[in-house]
Amino acid sequence: MHRPEKTGRLIGAEHYAWGAVCDGWHLLKRADLSVIEERVPPGAAETRHRHAQARQFFYILSGSALLAFDDGEVALCAGQGIEVPPGLPHRFVNASDQDVRFLVISAPSTAGDRENLV
Repeated sequence: MHRPEKTGRLIGAEHYAWGAVCDGWHLLKRADLSVIEERVPPGAAETRHRHAQARQFFYILSGSALLAFDDGEVALCAGQGIEVPPGLPHRFVNASDQDVRFLVISAPSTAGDRENLV
């Protein structure tokens, strides 16, 4: 067994862009567990969607955001998090005037497990 390597947004984590203006960094990318740091600029949001298998936990590192559900929104600020169970439609929204940085932890990974909704 080898010694684990450190990772981070600035030290080798795989970067990807989404939604034209948002960024993500895979801090841990495994089939059974995914940890991603994301940056969403002011006014940006993701498409309403759900995951059949993945349970997710969103944790705000800086800024503030809304997690929109069919029955309302939950406001989150730095130091706060929320769990989203499998099957629950949701949408991450930055309605603030500054970037929001957060971790999204998914088990299992959301790869191939996303259904976009209207």
